[in-house]
Amino acid sequence: MPESQTKLVKDAFTNTASIKTMSIDVFDKTLTDSDSDSNDTNPKSSPNKNGQRSPTLHQHNQATLVHPGEFESENHFYPRVLNATIHPLVASFFQLGNERIMARYAHLNPQVNLDKLRECLSYQPKTFKWAGSDLFNITTASGQRQMILIETNSCPSGQKSMPLLSDTEEYGGYRVVLETAFREVLEKADPALGGLAVVYDKNKMETTAYASVLAEISKEKVWCVEFYDEDEDPPVKWVDRVMHVRDENGVFHSIRACFRYVTQKPWNRFPLTTKTLVLNPIISCLAGGRNKMMAARAYEFFNAELADSGLAVRIPETINNVTKEAIPLWVNYMGGHAVLKIPYSNAGQGVFTITNENELDQFLEMNHHYDKFIVQSLVGNASWSSTTRAGKFFHVGTIPNRRNHTYVSDLRIMVTADRNGFRPVAMYARRARKPLVTKLEDNPNCSSWEMLGTNLSVKQEDGRWTSEPERLLLMDRKDFNQLGIGVDDLIDAYVQTCLSVIAIDKLSDRLMPDDETFNFDLFRSLNPDEALLHEILVQIGV
Repeated sequence: MPESQTKLVKDAFTNTASIKTMSIDVFDKTLTDSDSDSNDTNPKSSPNKNGQRSPTLHQHNQATLVHPGEFESENHFYPRVLNATIHPLVASFFQLGNERIMARYAHLNPQVNLDKLRECLSYQPKTFKWAGSDLFNITTASGQRQMILIETNSCPSGQKSMPLLSDTEEYGGYRVVLETAFREVLEKADPALGGLAVVYDKNKMETTAYASVLAEISKEKVWCVEFYDEDEDPPVKWVDRVMHVRDENGVFHSIRACFRYVTQKPWNRFPLTTKTLVLNPIISCLAGGRNKMMAARAYEFFNAELADSGLAVRIPETINNVTKEAIPLWVNYMGGHAVLKIPYSNAGQGVFTITNENELDQFLEMNHHYDKFIVQSLVGNASWSSTTRAGKFFHVGTIPNRRNHTYVSDLRIMVTADRNGFRPVAMYARRARKPLVTKLEDNPNCSSWEMLGTNLSVKQEDGRWTSEPERLLLMDRKDFNQLGIGVDDLIDAYVQTCLSVIAIDKLSDRLMPDDETFNFDLFRSLNPDEALLHEILVQIGV
């Protein structure tokens, strides 16, 4: 790194009081340099700070061209989904439209300001146009049920798990996302900059579908390329903030618009501002889409704005910026049961459920790359949930099976937004590996994560991802009835999802109000994690 940049980076950490805003050019140049120098760092599969082996570094990846007319449903949906019939209740929800959703929600929640709700559902996000939320169906000891938000992700999965709403719409939700959120991005792209690309680091089944459908609706060839963190020979580079992708002959091609499914620390590979237009921009990830710490802040700020409307983003009680040393105090504060989160992980990684001293000790003995953590109240069963200021909440869970076993389940709702506001795109549910027990001592050999963890993604030793689709619950006639939820629960979950997206989008706008200047001082004050700040500024390997 040039000496002038090195000095500016050091100053950012040693004298932030004097920094109110920082030119984004520094971030862009640093990222470009770190990508080009990455061959000299991060030895292949070396142990990281967590004592685990780093992902195998992928070499010689290349962009492939996808042509119009190449979409084949069997390549982009799970086999179960291809043979599934959408549940009538789910189909009716997707046919409601925002006006009827608002009418029903306001009818069931008379304290809600209808005008404010209409403003929210018709909101046009500036950066965070495509998102997916995970929610729990919970209840209180008195039987009050509600949906609470667990997290909202930028660039979410879900299409491959969603049965078609109509047999004549073979592209399903893939087309919906591209013709709403991405179309608005594409309209603003400079045609002189080059072609179109879909860039990803996991979920090939869905990303190649987006490339195929994009080729179909744009009537042009689309580049599709894998782009991994710590890649020794990355197939993507940035030149003057323009993305270039490498073909099989080693030739780089410039890109005018990119559909991004890069989810693992995407700020390591994408500049904060680009001439190539990207969906979603990286700022939406830093502001909460892939940063749970900032997401919690975003919800706090937006809830303050919504205070008189009867609306709110509902989340478990959350303590931010907790040091490792203070974690036992907060776990004790929550009655000995809590959820610990590494704020920048996703796909179920970096989440730890704590229900006893052994699980807490195991977490504390681990080496963690980041300095600050999130402590959240744990939603378990009636006798072993966290004690919070709002009382205890516990899982409604699935309908008991023939063995009278009830499983924890969550609900994923994907939404997209354009000038017409929000619309739901896809949804699915997941269940935990093991059934809930009434008392933890009833099954001492079962970890709390086996009863509470629902994510299907599993990271393999080589860094690649696989899935456990046997725990997937579809929105079809067979699986949906297991969830024990109705259309009003779906409406509640949809409203919560939209509110969370708005919150993160508003914080994105505060951090980068003019698309050129990143308010570093504000970001650091909200998210004072030196390890993350180092990643953003210096990048891995510099």
